[in-house]
Amino acid sequence: MELDQMLHHYLGTADPDAVPADRLEAARERIAIDFGVERDPSRKFALWTVMDALGFAPVPAEAFEKQPALRAAAERYLDAAYRIERADDS
Repeated sequence: MELDQMLHHYLGTADPDAVPADRLEAARERIAIDFGVERDPSRKFALWTVMDALGFAPVPAEAFEKQPALRAAAERYLDAAYRIERADDS
């Protein structure tokens, strides 16, 4: 599932800035719950990326404490996102 599709599923739109604060908070709670109960590694990682996009993802060491492969993937994701952000600021 693509990020836009996941955002639309939880927020009703692919544009988080268009969501009222109360609806955004409810969506964050749903995403966090889904993340906590998800057992499929790819779906869990996808939920984590949505949480990161919305600014409330736990750090990889906490999010994937018992899943070293997912933790490493999340750290690589954050490294890449940081590099992209720095390049955009240049």
